[in-house]
Amino acid sequence: METAQAALYVVIVLVALALAFDFMNGFHDAANSIATVVSTGVLKPGQAVLFAAFFNFVALFVFHLSVATTVGKNIVQPGIVDTHVVFGALTGAISWNVITWWWGIPSSSSHALIGGIVGAVIAKAGIAALLAAGILKTVLFIFVSPTLGFLLGGLMMVAVAWVCRRQRPMKVDKWFRRLQLVSAGAYSLGHGGNDAQKTIGIIWMLLIATGYTAAADKSPPGWVIVACYTAISLGTLMGGWRIVKTMGQRITKLKPVGGFCAETGGALTLFLATALGIPVSTTHTITGAIVGVGSTRSMASVNWGVAGTIVWAWIFTIPASAVIAAIGYWISLLLY
Repeated sequence: METAQAALYVVIVLVALALAFDFMNGFHDAANSIATVVSTGVLKPGQAVLFAAFFNFVALFVFHLSVATTVGKNIVQPGIVDTHVVFGALTGAISWNVITWWWGIPSSSSHALIGGIVGAVIAKAGIAALLAAGILKTVLFIFVSPTLGFLLGGLMMVAVAWVCRRQRPMKVDKWFRRLQLVSAGAYSLGHGGNDAQKTIGIIWMLLIATGYTAAADKSPPGWVIVACYTAISLGTLMGGWRIVKTMGQRITKLKPVGGFCAETGGALTLFLATALGIPVSTTHTITGAIVGVGSTRSMASVNWGVAGTIVWAWIFTIPASAVIAAIGYWISLLLY
């Protein structure tokens, strides 16, 4: 009885840790959702955060749980995951998020979590315990999502410039100040829909491993879904102000029309990835879209030094979080 009770306590602690990661994901990635709409002056930071948090939660009612299924069932071989693996994965993801948040680097919470899972699983059972299909499509979209964001953001900017070529700049600015509310809402919807599901997936993985839900179930318990969307929304509400300046102004200077095109390109990319069940980085996506918009003016209008620093953070995220996760896994074996 005592052993069963102790096991339950471990699961409760790990669920709380996963929700803390989800909260931090919203906190860390809040800048991605609001950077353009704040930097263009359409909304004040406080207004933008409330706006983004609302749409993060509304995503619960919009998207199918395809990403949660990928993370929960299609990353690791059945029977491998246990509480030690989940502890290591969350330790790796949270640690990397804290490090990159502290330095103001817009890295990927999503890939930190995937890296954490990979590192903890390899520490326990070796690389053969991973499912190649789930890992490969996630890694592939490290490159696809910013490229698609770049193309869609840039193409939209070119199209808008052609359509509005005979309009007065002040009139165009007035239109797109309103339209940017639509694009910012759509981007925040995509952010919530993709990112909250990653935490749903790891909690689902934990509950299957510990026998609190059946592996054959087609969806996780309802309380897990609501808790994860609530946590990421609250994290967004708290905001990630250190990263706003980097995303909103240091890569390229944006006006409302550019903000609209970047957010719309990013949102379309997130909608596609979520529909396909692929956990992508909202950071990668919006960065690619912002660079795409900036490059339509001239390549010199993009601060390639800042963009390069962000790319290096992307490259290091999965291996760095994997190493920390492996250490976390070994530490957990000593703790309980």
